[in-house]
Amino acid sequence: MIVADTDVLIDYLHGEGPQAERIAFELEHGLRTTVVTAFELWAGAIGSAKRERAVDTLLGALTILPLDAEDARSAATVRRELGRSGRSIGMADSLIAGICVRHRAILITRNQAHFGRIPNLTLSGQYE
Repeated sequence: MIVADTDVLIDYLHGEGPQAERIAFELEHGLRTTVVTAFELWAGAIGSAKRERAVDTLLGALTILPLDAEDARSAATVRRELGRSGRSIGMADSLIAGICVRHRAILITRNQAHFGRIPNLTLSGQYE
């Protein structure tokens, strides 16, 4: 299972670079994202009807993975372990990582600095 992070979906919406091409390809092959990323995209589109329509269209083409209790526990483990090592990441990234770890998904992201800290998370090598 391949999951797209917020940054690469924004790249796709802007039609920029190899991220946009990869997302276009993966959309044809069952690309997924998380409810956290959906929230971030919708929040960023508020105030622009054109951006809201673009986000709605994109999210309508994706399977959106929810955040359930097991995902929340996985995210809490990620957050706690990174916090103990003094390498914590934001709440949203912790939630995205928790969902991906639990589902053993490959995350497509440009944010290697944050997500690369998570030992049980598989990242796509496309955006390093």
